[in-house]
Formats: sequence, structure tokens, C-alpha cells
Amino acid sequence: MTVRKGEKMAISIQEHMAIDVCPGPIKPIKQISDYFPRFPRGLPSAVSRNNSVHSAVSQPPVTQPGARKEEGEVDTLLGASGTASAAPAKAEEDIDIDGYESDDSTSLGTLDFSLLYDQENNALHCSINKAKGLKSMDHNGLADPYVKLHLLPGASKANKLRTKTLRNTLNPVWNETLTYYGITDEDMVRKTLRVSVCDEDKFRHNEFIGETRIPLKKLRPNQTKNFNICLEKQLPIDKTEDKSLEERGRILVSLKYSSPKSGLVVGIARCAHLAAMDANGYSDPYVKIYLKPDADKKSKHKTAVKKKTLNPEFNEEFFYEIKQADLSKKTLEITVWDYDIGKSNDFIGGVTLGINAKGERLKHWFDCLKSKDKKIERWHTLTNELPGSILSD
Repeated sequence: MTVRKGEKMAISIQEHMAIDVCPGPIKPIKQISDYFPRFPRGLPSAVSRNNSVHSAVSQPPVTQPGARKEEGEVDTLLGASGTASAAPAKAEEDIDIDGYESDDSTSLGTLDFSLLYDQENNALHCSINKAKGLKSMDHNGLADPYVKLHLLPGASKANKLRTKTLRNTLNPVWNETLTYYGITDEDMVRKTLRVSVCDEDKFRHNEFIGETRIPLKKLRPNQTKNFNICLEKQLPIDKTEDKSLEERGRILVSLKYSSPKSGLVVGIARCAHLAAMDANGYSDPYVKIYLKPDADKKSKHKTAVKKKTLNPEFNEEFFYEIKQADLSKKTLEITVWDYDIGKSNDFIGGVTLGINAKGERLKHWFDCLKSKDKKIERWHTLTNELPGSILSD
């Protein structure tokens, strides 16, 4: 724009939209062309927080008078002074609204719960207390919430626990304790507890409300840790790191050499997190044990079958008459099976205790040999390796 000598500079409608409105005569902002994009005063805080816009407003570039003149001419030709300033401001406001993650989380509600790792009994106690301000999921403006627990990696029916459902409330109080058995120190280092709040629906699929995830390594043995956490949106599960898929479950075994009876007492207490073998997502498990070498083929013992469960309790004991010195030459093979009618039973997993075992399995066996008349109980991980040459029932 060219201004002749002695003439007053005319203000275009575009520059008029970018001036400082205040009482008194309307004056253009000094060196308005130095600011791009042009924003009026009273800029939303959302825009000022944005790095790129903030730097453009707070640190105007130094330009030559000739450059300012060219910019003014371009603005006049394109009519962009006012519209350019308004459009970016609106766009930045929209982005900022979507970016309030803390507000999104808070709108889903908060969950109050506590965790306790009982190291002696290899148990993780999860006390679900209450939730507050849950997101409405039903037409009546309320929800039918329940809490669901998974251990990651390995979210499956085998390690899923859940509370009861409370009807028509956004502020439920459960006061329930859910317990995972067979939790080892290794689990506490590498596993994460996923706590989800869902809405139960009788006629449709249950709906997800929110979740939180607690790495178990944050817990100290035998110390209760309390949590009051804002629920978050559903996060993806990375199945590529799911090493627990190699595991087939856990089994709690007790060993005792009885001096009065001159024999070995083997106790099968329970299993946890077994692999599902049936179409309904469960198994009908039972346990078989052998003490080998078994020349007479008389060492086989079996527990009762437990129907439709992945966490069966057996609490059965079996006796082998044998001298203590001979135990150093023996191996105890323990296998878990899924019972099927009319077809071969499915192998779930197994574990071997004895002189040829390693790690905790070997230690358990030696502790039994050196401690007469003392019951020693340990959890062991089942693997999909079939011990010995056992192929079926």
C-alpha cells in the first residue's frame, strides 16, 4: 500500500479487525505487520500454551521496513488480515479441548482399592472398596457397575476375577476382597494388575467404563498399599510380549517324609490359572502323579475331577512306602489333565520334582529329603512339556 506525502493513511477493514479496541480514538497497533499470525488481545490461554503460536506472538521477528510494506500489500490483495487471525485461533481452541486428558479421565470416575502381597502364602489380595462419579452408561442416567481384574501379560479367563454387580448407581460400594493364589516373587517383578470397571447389561454386551494398571513391582511384601485413582480410557494389550502364554498354570504341592510310616506323603492342594481346554473356556481338571522309576507300575495316583474350573481345589494326599535313602534315586512326575467323555483326555501341563530337576523344583525335593516329618509346600509352574513317556490316561 502506497501513501502519498501529506495524506492520511487509510485503515483497511482487515486491519480494523486486528486493532486494539479501547476507549478513545481507534488507533492501529504499532507495527502490526510484524506479528503473524495476527491475534486480537484477550487471546485464549489454550492458544498461548501452544508452543508454535506462543513463540510467534511473544517473539516477533525483526523485519525491515520494506518487508513490512510488501506484507501490507499482500494482506490488502488477499484480504487475509482479519480472517487469518480468527481461523487459527479457533483451530487451536478445538485441539486444546480434545487434549484435556485429565478431564476425560476424571469424567469416567475414580476407584478406591488396596493391594497386599502375602509373600509367605504366595497370594495377592485385592480389596475393591468403592468408586465415585462413574460415567453414566444407561438410559436412566445411571450404571450397573462391577470391577474386573486381570494379570498381565496373559489376560484370559484363567486369571480373571470380578466383583458382584451393583444396580443403578454411579457411586458403588463393593467392599470385596479378590485373591490371586500362586503368585511368586518373579510375578511381582514382571506382571501388571489391570483393574477395569464395567457396566453390566442383561440384553447386550457389557460396556467398558474405565481402567487403571498397577505394576506389581510397586508393592512391598506384606504391606498394604492404598490407591484412589482416576479411571482411564481402555489401553491396548501388547500380545507380542505375552510370555506367560508358555505357562499352563500353577500347582501347589506339599512333600513330607513320614518317619513313623516310613514313606513319602505327597499332597495336591490346588491349581491356579490353568489353561482352558474346552469350548466353554474352562476345563474339567484332575491331577495324576507317578514316582519313577516304577518297575511294578503301581505308583500311579489320581485326584478327583473338578468340573468347569480353571482354579480347582483338591486337598488330597497320597502315600508311597519307601525308604528315605531311596528317594535320592527317584523322580516325582505330576501332570494335570482335562477330563473328556468319549474321547482322549487333554494334557494341560506338568512338572517334575527330583534329582534331575532344576531351580525351585530341585530345592523342594532336597528340602524334603533333609527335613524329616516336616511338611514343605511350594507352588510350581506347569509347562506344556509332557514328563516322561506319559501320553494319555
